[in-house]
Amino acid sequence: MCPLRIVVDRQEDWQPYYPSEDLISADDFLALDRRHRSAADQDRSTHVINLCGELDYLGTGYYVSLLAQARGQRVLPSVETLNELSRKALVDLQLDTLAPLLGELARQGRLAGDSVTLRVLFGECLEPELGRLARKLFERLPCPLLEARLVRRHDLWRLARLKPVALRDLNVDEQDLFASALNRHSRKVWRTPKARRRYRFDLAILVDPKEAMPPSNTSALKAFIRAGRKLGIDVSLITRRDAGRLAEFDGLFIRETTALDHHTYRMARLAEHEGLVVIDSPRDILRCTNKVYLHALLRARGVPAPEGVLLKRRDRRPLAERVAGMSFPMVLKIPDGSFSRGVVKVESLEQLERETRRLFDDSALLLLQEWLPTEYDWRIGVLDGQVLFASRYYMARGHWQIYDHSGARVKSGGFTTHDPSEVPSAVIKAALKATRLIGNGLYGVDIKQAGERVVVIEVNDNPNVDAGIEDALLGRQLYERIMSVFLTRMEARVTARSASE
Repeated sequence: MCPLRIVVDRQEDWQPYYPSEDLISADDFLALDRRHRSAADQDRSTHVINLCGELDYLGTGYYVSLLAQARGQRVLPSVETLNELSRKALVDLQLDTLAPLLGELARQGRLAGDSVTLRVLFGECLEPELGRLARKLFERLPCPLLEARLVRRHDLWRLARLKPVALRDLNVDEQDLFASALNRHSRKVWRTPKARRRYRFDLAILVDPKEAMPPSNTSALKAFIRAGRKLGIDVSLITRRDAGRLAEFDGLFIRETTALDHHTYRMARLAEHEGLVVIDSPRDILRCTNKVYLHALLRARGVPAPEGVLLKRRDRRPLAERVAGMSFPMVLKIPDGSFSRGVVKVESLEQLERETRRLFDDSALLLLQEWLPTEYDWRIGVLDGQVLFASRYYMARGHWQIYDHSGARVKSGGFTTHDPSEVPSAVIKAALKATRLIGNGLYGVDIKQAGERVVVIEVNDNPNVDAGIEDALLGRQLYERIMSVFLTRMEARVTARSASE
């Protein structure tokens, strides 16, 4: 587990709190050179929490973060965060998605008067009704101590100011919250020496306990934890609320359904920025979650894919002209649907016109593809350029898709899992060719096979790995293979850091 350094302006600033051997003054931290640094200060995995007050450009606190990053250490706040906080336009860009939440809080009567000042301490605040807002502010701009000022103009609330707060400026109630919030934030860091020696690396698995159809079921998550610890990786389950803790870990494994305009993508970007090994990487999420992008990519690179056309909202040509040469039935898709959602089978031109009008409300582009009826789809799991598993997902009974969302309860078809050597070579070849265009992460390639014809339907960046399904053949070896890739990549990061010193 990473050692910890808490940097303050002066040692006296820490007087209200319990003494800590991890504490160091800003002057002492900046004065450290290679010869006089302790083992913790020379450890590139050290986690530095910068609680200095002077965080403006070229101030003492700014240099603390700058030198920590130069030493290869993980620091909160990062220099990038400080630069964004110093520029109003960048703050507005980071927080432009908060408007719906502010509107919701206003309707619930949780924002009173014409202005509200909120202090955010490691994503927590004294006002429980504003806890969600505090967490989001910290997720977007992870700085330990923040003060936000909200104002109401023409019945609309907006963020007028967001600035760091000095540790010495906290009142008594805020000091109590700070101490508990810091302890919660750093509880993974402050482990006993025995626990620290037990594991070489730390991996966070991002989950959503309330997700109805998660990528991995509970038994699979437990298997990941066991496999990781067997290899010397301490595996912890985290949620979106733990975004501020990402720098404590060496890797992030996303086991929550991903999307671009979503916290999964933002946390993947943050983790990558912090130097973690990330699966799914932001690039994978970007490339895989949009069916329009995948359609264009597969066609451009000669990967067999269904025939199809892109429909543009602003195209004024008659729809019949745009789909000339294609025959009904066809499949109409929104770019970022998942689990068969946002996919419509259209039987006629009239239905196509009706469905495109409806779906164009949500997307400027739609994908229309030929319908290829099959009894099942192949799902080929690929990790690090190698086939991991091969399953057949059968269509839901009486339905043309694997998942049937037409009723009150989602229904799905059955499955079988196969040794990759039993899978037709054309299917394996198409899956590997498609994933090479994406990267070297973990993917699930959906493929239809109709006679001699094999086509790639899509490449999923966040494929299901469920106990009892994808692991039916390999069992615990499946989880160990995935964890071993994390181990290899984390070891490579350590080697690269050592070589750069």
